[in-house]
Amino acid sequence: MAEFSLDLNEEQRDLRDWVHGFAAEVVRPAAAEWDAREETPWPVIQEAAKVGLYGFEFLATCWADPTGLSLPIASEELFWGDAGIGLSIFGTGLAVAAIYGAGTPDQMVEWVPQCFGDVDRPAVAAFCTSEPEAGSDVGAMRTRAVYDEASDEWVLRGQKAYATNGGIAGVHVVTASVEPELGSRGQAAFVVPPGTAGLSATRKLRKLGLRASHTADVFLDDVRVPGRCLLGGREALDERLARARAGQRASGQAAMRTFELSRPTVGAQALGVARAAYEYALDYAKDRVQFGRPIIENQAVAFALADMRMEIDAARLLVWRASWMGRNNRPFTAGEGSMSKLKAGEVAVSVTDKAVQLLGGAGFLRDHPVERWYRDAKIYTIFEGTSEIQRLVISRAISGVHVR
Repeated sequence: MAEFSLDLNEEQRDLRDWVHGFAAEVVRPAAAEWDAREETPWPVIQEAAKVGLYGFEFLATCWADPTGLSLPIASEELFWGDAGIGLSIFGTGLAVAAIYGAGTPDQMVEWVPQCFGDVDRPAVAAFCTSEPEAGSDVGAMRTRAVYDEASDEWVLRGQKAYATNGGIAGVHVVTASVEPELGSRGQAAFVVPPGTAGLSATRKLRKLGLRASHTADVFLDDVRVPGRCLLGGREALDERLARARAGQRASGQAAMRTFELSRPTVGAQALGVARAAYEYALDYAKDRVQFGRPIIENQAVAFALADMRMEIDAARLLVWRASWMGRNNRPFTAGEGSMSKLKAGEVAVSVTDKAVQLLGGAGFLRDHPVERWYRDAKIYTIFEGTSEIQRLVISRAISGVHVR
């Protein structure tokens, strides 16, 4: 009989401890400063590159883990340090996932290294898909891509919203509609190389949380990119569009494929935030004395902490299951990827809220990091698919009904 175990192997334990050490020694001490400055923490990104935590080699090593657990393990530990800085370091991975999910081997070789730059001059990348009128409704995308046969170029026009690293990125990956009448099935993804004319981001968005991570709207004004920048290539696109025109079943589209690959990892990020808040609240409850005894001795406090730990552990199991399934090409027949992100995001919001409550007035002050974690947690029920969208995906998967 095959042995079943939830123990991490030696490589996974070493990875966990290494990333945790970086988070504790480099990220956490810098977190409050960069949150207050609301600026990209380039020195921290460079330090991550120096130690090998930022770069394609690191992602490739994580992806090589046949269990699929290395990337969520690393994500949880890094985001335990700070979510804003964590997203500044790992945010490039979303563009890389788009290139990996839709690109050819040659495109991966050409563009993925440029997403990261090098140790001396690290770069970041951006995945641009959301729009002012097309967030959860990807079929409403208005950004257009028109092929110019005379020059073998694609011309992109439109606006993208809420793009992580938008405007400051070297490589931008942009989704656009090639045949609008086909809705989401008529879309494709394009690489916009560094320095391409016509792409601009005039204003950095000011956010509730994740303030160290750069977010901006991106404008595409007749942006011309070579034909080779169409991810997957022209032949694959023409075949996919032909199937869509014929009414054949779609295998997916660019933005959704990227989100399917990334949702468990995003759930792991939320877990890191939740665990940080839980651990801080637990230590505080042991030290805080009221009415002559530590508040941990009160059932209301102890039970709240017990619930926090239980929910974190439950969410982690969902994240690990979905990560394993994704790595081993097991289909999400019940929306398991969405389950993991949904549960972890809502746990992060709940746990950070309880942590602030357990600290009382102190939890409302910036003297304690729980207020920052409370602000950071909320985005995990919103970006890369809101909680409502995740429930929609799950309900459609388990019922076979096109729930609206």
